[in-house]
Amino acid sequence: MTHTTLVPQAASAQGPSSRASSAQAPSPQAASPQSADAPPSLLSPYTSAALNTPNRIVMAPMTRFRADEDSVPLPFVADYYAQRASAGLIVTEGIWPSFRAQSGRRVPGLATEAQITGWRRVTDAVHAAGGRVFAQLMHAGRIGHPLARLDGGHPAGPSAVPVPQAQHTPAGKQAPVVPRVMTHDDIRTAIRDFADGARNAIRAGFDGVEIHGANSYLLHQFLADNTNLRHDAYGGDVTGRIRFPAEVVRAVADAIGARRTAVRLSPGNPQFGMAEADPAPVYRALLDGLAPLGLAYLHLTESTPAYRALADLRPHWPGTLIANVGENGTPTTRAAGQALLDSGRADLVSYGRAFLANPDLPHRFATGTPLAAHDPALLYTHGAEGYSDYLPSRAGR
Repeated sequence: MTHTTLVPQAASAQGPSSRASSAQAPSPQAASPQSADAPPSLLSPYTSAALNTPNRIVMAPMTRFRADEDSVPLPFVADYYAQRASAGLIVTEGIWPSFRAQSGRRVPGLATEAQITGWRRVTDAVHAAGGRVFAQLMHAGRIGHPLARLDGGHPAGPSAVPVPQAQHTPAGKQAPVVPRVMTHDDIRTAIRDFADGARNAIRAGFDGVEIHGANSYLLHQFLADNTNLRHDAYGGDVTGRIRFPAEVVRAVADAIGARRTAVRLSPGNPQFGMAEADPAPVYRALLDGLAPLGLAYLHLTESTPAYRALADLRPHWPGTLIANVGENGTPTTRAAGQALLDSGRADLVSYGRAFLANPDLPHRFATGTPLAAHDPALLYTHGAEGYSDYLPSRAGR
């Protein structure tokens, strides 16, 4: 596969949106050589034992609800991801690895043959466009509702602590249910589900998997203060809280190889009622335990000003680190991303909202083309409009 380096240019500004169908990612321009002493550019290649990317701009995972009623990705999902194949790496929306892990209707899965086949169409399209793509494996844990699950199952989590928000179901919003407390057998099953989902991801053609340990999902629920009230081996002190996430990561690495395994974490993220009074000792210990595995990367979200996760945890992670700083604030700019690389706190930077209406985001950064704005009303609908119909910039076509 040929990788092309992009030319650094001035930061871009917000501009109008532009939509129409286009499956092929535009070809970025070639770059001039960079000084060995200069900090890396967002537009410079990155190479490690696990990754070989043409730039350091990562497409972050974003839930979009573009699966059918059986949680199979719809045909135009392949267009959407292929259009964004000029990203250094694409990380998909969260995909559930088993029916027990499903968060809601029309969230895609990787548990049935139809789902695997649907994702194979996506990975084939991304690879044909020259891209690289990891599947994010996401277990909902306490999140969700029996009416929104294909098997009608009751959500389960580390403790009997419900989410504070009403849950979306086909019958409308419903009061949250109190999750069933996971037994040790349930925990072993969840670990096996992640490993099986990772194997299915490789069968579907993904280059690797990112385990979702962030943003209030199951691994995060075991790490956080208010959702893990256990007093057994999977709760209590730091060693207990990190046990389940560490076991999941090791099981996936054993199943598909460490260089195809990554993890995302968001220390202190308050989304969906999560509380972590002192994230530092928990996440330091978790990373110290995972670092020797030789994973593909750590995707670390700095989601609260109360804890500067990147500065604190970078010394505990000698491998590749992808930083995200836009989760609970304004969208990350090119300048903000470059500052992360300049600081040494990150090797690559993930962008979410900037990719929605700008499928050729690396080209726009390279040429200074203004960024288009997405239509928020179409974020969570189920069709191609506001999804795979955003055009690349005129210069990148």
